[in-house]
Amino acid sequence: MSLYFQRHRRLRTTAAMRNLVRETYLHPNDFIYPLFVVEGNNVKQEISSMPGVFHYSLDRLEQEVQEVTELGIQSLIVFGVPNEKDACGSEAYAENGIVQQAIRKIKGWSPELVTMADTCLCQYTEHGHCGMIHEGYVDNDSSLELLVKTAVSQAAAGADVIAPSNMMDGFVAAIRHGLDEAGFINTPVMSYAVKYASQFYGPFRDAAHSTPQFGDRKTYQMDPANRREALREAASDVQEGADMLMVKPAMAYMDIIREVKDNFDLPVAAYNVSGEYSMIKAAAERGWVDEKGITLELLTGLKRAGADMILTYSAKDAARWLKEID
Repeated sequence: MSLYFQRHRRLRTTAAMRNLVRETYLHPNDFIYPLFVVEGNNVKQEISSMPGVFHYSLDRLEQEVQEVTELGIQSLIVFGVPNEKDACGSEAYAENGIVQQAIRKIKGWSPELVTMADTCLCQYTEHGHCGMIHEGYVDNDSSLELLVKTAVSQAAAGADVIAPSNMMDGFVAAIRHGLDEAGFINTPVMSYAVKYASQFYGPFRDAAHSTPQFGDRKTYQMDPANRREALREAASDVQEGADMLMVKPAMAYMDIIREVKDNFDLPVAAYNVSGEYSMIKAAAERGWVDEKGITLELLTGLKRAGADMILTYSAKDAARWLKEID
């Protein structure tokens, strides 16, 4: 019998053969590790909805930063949780705000670390929204002024990258102009360009104490049903001067990561968010999934989809597992 068909399995016969033809590689250099910094002393408190993720006070932070660097992770992003909140989120742009203090210390301990600053107001406002409230609505343009002040104060503290996550219209243009005017012309902006109004953020809001006290964020974060809108959002940020583009969340939006990667020539970040992380943790604790295998598979999938860098709470675990593989 004459029969011809493709024998694809020839290239899967051994581990060495599979390694030889592998198309996508995951490396600790790909990871950005989120840190939650709080006020107080001697605080290292696990976040109940995010097993393995902690709140750190400044005096407990150095050991964590050292561990990150020893694992070969080259970047982290700092989220602050202040004690005091007000209507305009003034602690976000205070010279001695919790993020500003943390950045100074991190750059003193590990100057080679690419230290990013989350630039938003939600953790700092008493109402929990990402901007100023006017007659019950998040006012766009007055919010931009405070976001610029926040970005400049973070850059002054030593932040290597400003990462604005607020989704106000024009936020990249305003922040880029503010940074340049303040002399920080070489500080890049990693825009949360495509940020959906997602149910995957629940554990983060627990961690950052940033749950809105009224309404929701659907007037400024994107509708999860929209694809073309994501490209419009990203295009605006490119035109306004963004240096990197982020898609958030990651797991349910791999198609968007690929669209952004294919349509723009800037580096693309994917945020493997708290809900994605905690779902895997919960399933692994019950013995339903293999945590190592499923985490590395997900992170590899994000990179294959087009992510050049991945913000992930699994960064330390993944870096350890990758070393084991090597």
